[in-house]
Amino acid sequence: MDLNSASTVVLQVLTQATSQDTAVLKPAEEQLKQWETQPGFYSVLLNIFTNHSLDVNVRWLAVLYFKNGIDRYWRRVAPHALSEEEKTSLRAGLITNFNEPVNQIATQISVLIAKVARVDCPRQWPELIPTLVESVKVQDDLQQHRALLTFYHVTKTLASKRLAADRKLFYDLTSSIYSFACSLWNHHTDTFLQQICTGDEAAAANSLERTLLSLKVLRKLTVHGFVEPHWNAEVMGFLHAVFERLKQFLECSRSIRAESICRDRLEKTIILFTKVLLDFLDQHPFSFTALIQRSLEFSVSYVFTEAGEGVVFEQFIVQCMNLIKMIVKNYAYKPSKNIEDSSPETLEAHKIKTAFFTYPTLTEICRRLVTHYFLLTKEELTMWEEDPESFTVEETGGDSWKYSLRPCTEVLFIDIFHEYNQTLTPVLLEMVRSLQGSTNMENTNAILIKDAVYNAVGLAAYELFDSVDFDQWFKNQLLAELQVSHDRYKPIRRRVIWLIGQWISVKFKSDLRPVLYEAIRNLLQDRDLVVIHVTNCIFDGLICISLFFFQYLESMFTLLFQLLQEVTQCDTKMHVLHVLSCVIERVNMQIRPYVGCLVQYLPLLWKQSEEHNMLRCAILTTLIHLVQGLGADSKNLYPFLLPVIQLSTDVSQPPHVYLLEDGLELWLVTLENSPCLTPELLRIFQNMSALLELSSENLKNCFKIINAYIFLSSCEFLQMYAADLCRSFCELLKDITTEGQVQVLKVVENVLKVNPVLGPQMFQPLLPAVFRGIIDGERYPVVMSTYLGIMGRVLLQNARFFSLLLSQMACELGQEVDKILGNMIEMWVDRMDNITQPERRKLSALALLSLLPSLNSVIQDKFCGIINISVEGLHDVMTEDSETGTYKDCMLMSHFEEPKVTEDEEPPTEQDKRKKMLALKDPVHTVSLQQFIYEKLKAQQELLGEQGFHALMETVDTEIVAQLQEFLQVF
Repeated sequence: MDLNSASTVVLQVLTQATSQDTAVLKPAEEQLKQWETQPGFYSVLLNIFTNHSLDVNVRWLAVLYFKNGIDRYWRRVAPHALSEEEKTSLRAGLITNFNEPVNQIATQISVLIAKVARVDCPRQWPELIPTLVESVKVQDDLQQHRALLTFYHVTKTLASKRLAADRKLFYDLTSSIYSFACSLWNHHTDTFLQQICTGDEAAAANSLERTLLSLKVLRKLTVHGFVEPHWNAEVMGFLHAVFERLKQFLECSRSIRAESICRDRLEKTIILFTKVLLDFLDQHPFSFTALIQRSLEFSVSYVFTEAGEGVVFEQFIVQCMNLIKMIVKNYAYKPSKNIEDSSPETLEAHKIKTAFFTYPTLTEICRRLVTHYFLLTKEELTMWEEDPESFTVEETGGDSWKYSLRPCTEVLFIDIFHEYNQTLTPVLLEMVRSLQGSTNMENTNAILIKDAVYNAVGLAAYELFDSVDFDQWFKNQLLAELQVSHDRYKPIRRRVIWLIGQWISVKFKSDLRPVLYEAIRNLLQDRDLVVIHVTNCIFDGLICISLFFFQYLESMFTLLFQLLQEVTQCDTKMHVLHVLSCVIERVNMQIRPYVGCLVQYLPLLWKQSEEHNMLRCAILTTLIHLVQGLGADSKNLYPFLLPVIQLSTDVSQPPHVYLLEDGLELWLVTLENSPCLTPELLRIFQNMSALLELSSENLKNCFKIINAYIFLSSCEFLQMYAADLCRSFCELLKDITTEGQVQVLKVVENVLKVNPVLGPQMFQPLLPAVFRGIIDGERYPVVMSTYLGIMGRVLLQNARFFSLLLSQMACELGQEVDKILGNMIEMWVDRMDNITQPERRKLSALALLSLLPSLNSVIQDKFCGIINISVEGLHDVMTEDSETGTYKDCMLMSHFEEPKVTEDEEPPTEQDKRKKMLALKDPVHTVSLQQFIYEKLKAQQELLGEQGFHALMETVDTEIVAQLQEFLQVF
């Protein structure tokens, strides 16, 4: 691409590509895509985005295309890779000057330079770092900032490389520029502090931006640029300076107005200081040992004393708490039980920790956490009053919650309490004792303190196991507090039921459960937020649900359903649905009288949740448990249920990304509990072909669904879908794991079991591969076992088809039929030990015996092996009657019996019953192996005559013959 002639054309197409008109936009995008691999295209783009006189949108698009091209075509081995000549020219052009006036474009240029550096620096681009170092020294503000921005992105990218050779290069780079990076940071920091003192906020804001960027560079160099950073005086000097600078910046915050442009950047810089310490501790715990004392003193001072008042802000407190937590929990600082096995570095760190965490310090931290940080704030109480659902979601919610102050304080409390529980247990118990008895309803602070202390007892439940008689506390204090109905006492009602939920799996007598269930029922009638929180306790209690629960089942379920209807937020509905699902799952069939209202409501909720896929996932889970609880009666749900399954498992529908896993589970349980196959249920299987093509982690459930259709109604199902299924299986077997291969083969085996006449014809294309696998001696035992199971079914139950298959294989392999038959029997006998399932072992014996009686010399030649397998089978299935001393086949089934189900067992599904009925037709369960051997040997004897049969029996080992005679002595 000629630069001069092409620039105008490319500029015109880029301009069209910024258009809002799709008729103009689409052709332009297509043209740009074609140019991506043209030599010279990226040189043209470079000229365009570095031309500041052009439209900003066009320049922005040019830099994006350039950046994407680096990912695709910069590496030498990439298809259509850029030539070395063009790359050399581009590298030079990228660092000619750093004067981009638009911030967003400047950031993109910095990122793309870093992408090139990741591949080329320093070997093909040795001048990059020296150029950047010189550029950040210039006096021009814009050029200095852009160079520093690029310096940061390059450092960040090079620090992320993980190969040993790349790490070595980064260590060398760090050694060469670390002193300069430190002096650069100090210079900009000092400049900022001076400008703040003189009140020049505009200049201070610019200096602070450079301070932030230079600190980002130092963070990457310090954390990733040294193998043993504690031996480097400059590194440790910088890290110690971080504490001094932090104090200076925190003090600065007193004089900077909240709305000032500097305020936000100042807080970002303060947080970055703490990230330097946290990252260094994470990557170099032993190098951090020299900083433990100072880190703890600094963090505890600002977070747990008056020193932080007026200067600390929430995210800074979170970071300080994380620093304390990481030091407390760090395994590198914990000596082994045998002290002699601990390293000197570990012992030194542990010594510093122990010296710091004295009884007074721990006591103050514990008390401050509970009585200050655990307290509900005015904002939270206001939210509770005005929008209780939002308050609940906020307290139990998403990703932002993980990084907010409350959960951080709770995690720190748990970690410190676990580490120093012997010291802190008496402190917490004393706080509990001081709160016994009634609380003045007018004293809001006292109520909030009690809420906080109860929170601490719940969080430390496992640590307090031996120190708290929770049952007595429940009876004497907590139960009464649940019954206080005063509006101001609702924080305590909420906290007490949450506290019980924490302890119920730790220490709670079963005979107290009826009282608890009664209390829960009463709370569920309370229209306050406590109703939503109480569901947590119900869920935890379900783990050990007792018979007492069933007398409350109807009222509990009704109240929960009413709550589901009343709440409006998606997260809350999901939570209530989760609890309802747990109730249904635990009580199973006993839920049937009470689910009518829920069944009627779920279609409406499904429709309302069209834009909320996670709520729909919760509905699917509820439906799964409903179907299991309703059993065959779930057929009444089909008008709603089947369209839900259809949508959830249709990969052409966007929601399948969220719904597929639960949708497949629902599809499976629906089939397992279906009393019969309906046309609508059969039609849904049209989704399966695309699902099998996905070859995802859901394949296992797909195979279970296919098997469920086979057991439900094999004839209708196979007539409609056998051909498609066979094609899908043939494709799957070309590229699938061993486990997946076995799953496919098991489906075929089930088809043959259910329909031995038509099954082999329907899946005929798969059987030659099975036959070849047997005679070739398949190396995976589990696959070989399944091959033999399939061939056993064909040989035993469809001898005519087996004969045709044998002829087909002889033709394909160019060998005699008898030779192939002999090879198959020989390999079958040789690999019998691969079969571990007793049913398949008996099937193999029956199948090979079915070849008798025979005059075929090959079969007679393998007679010894057939008898060996038969006797092995007898050992597998025959049990001795202790009274009569005779043997009987333990696998025989004569009639279907409805199994007796205990309270802890799941009742049988409709599919379980179908499998039992199928077993009554299966030769493995209807034919006595003992009788079958006797009849086959007798027929062989009649065919050969006494002398011929005797000669045949002499080929069998005498010990095997003796065992056989013992089994057959009744005949």
